[in-house]
Amino acid sequence: MKILVATLLLALLAGCATPPTGPQYDHTYTARGQSSRVRFLVLHYTVSNRADSIRILTQQEVSAHYLVTDDPVPVIYNLVDEKNAAWHAGNSSWKNFTQLNNSSIGIEIVNPGWKDTPNGRVYAPFPQSQIDALIPLVRDIVTRHHIAPENVLGHADIAPLRKQDPGPMFPWRQLAAAGLVAWPDANRVAMLEPIFQVQLPDIAWFQKKLATWGYGLVQSGNLDEQTRTVLSVFQMKYRPANIDGMPDVETAALLEALTNPTGPLPAPLPAPVTTSPVITPDVTPVPPASEVPPQPAVPPQPAVPPQPPVQSVPPVPSAPPVLPAPPVPPASDAVPATPPMPVQQ
Repeated sequence: MKILVATLLLALLAGCATPPTGPQYDHTYTARGQSSRVRFLVLHYTVSNRADSIRILTQQEVSAHYLVTDDPVPVIYNLVDEKNAAWHAGNSSWKNFTQLNNSSIGIEIVNPGWKDTPNGRVYAPFPQSQIDALIPLVRDIVTRHHIAPENVLGHADIAPLRKQDPGPMFPWRQLAAAGLVAWPDANRVAMLEPIFQVQLPDIAWFQKKLATWGYGLVQSGNLDEQTRTVLSVFQMKYRPANIDGMPDVETAALLEALTNPTGPLPAPLPAPVTTSPVITPDVTPVPPASEVPPQPAVPPQPAVPPQPPVQSVPPVPSAPPVLPAPPVPPASDAVPATPPMPVQQ
């Protein structure tokens, strides 16, 4: 028995002495020159309920690092480790960065999104309890990865021509009040609006300002569909009361306040000068009297004898015109009109 025990002990010791396979690393030192690869935080809505959102984000190709539910007490699911890329951004860009999956963290928020009605598109609100759970999550992520406030974005910001989430009902202002999102200073906006009321900048100015802030769009100089779409996305975030995508005074002031928050105020653009055409009268110049040739004398005309007064004749009243009777439609046409069908929703 003693021999057996000794043999087993020797075998165990021999196994422990076997060197591990693969390279060995010494973690004694850590480089000072490093930073997180995460530069952006992107917020989405799921356009689904809680159960479908979990199923889609765990069993399909799309994914996100976090999912915030809409329960009375929201649950935050960590679906993808932050060191890995989640597939949430798709074809995207912001400033000089593209394909943001590899440089961002994505948060999906359970929300039905929108539905079209006879009165227009209606967006669903976000429960305050959900926002109260979201804000600490955002603060934790941006603190650990040193994400700048201007890089806390919506999916619509990085893909404006194909996405709208998290939509105009998302309370970006609450995140701005928490210091998590860049926001135009209200006092500066108020000072800028009278300047742009004198003369609104042209479309090229709006396109340049949108690109300076980070949006990707072609600098066409025209108020085309892509420009209106990007303007609408900008308005959804900073001016959700009116998201018609039209360039106006308030939108210009918001863009200027974001892209030039502390510099000198721009000088008012000169109002376009409209002048009426000068019409030169066609007047033949009159020569001096010395240059006027003498005119032949006009012979006197014989007197015209007076004529007897003309007696006025009262007009003869004419009979009113006789109009033909309206045609009687044939029996096949005398069918009452069919009432219109209701609009299908």
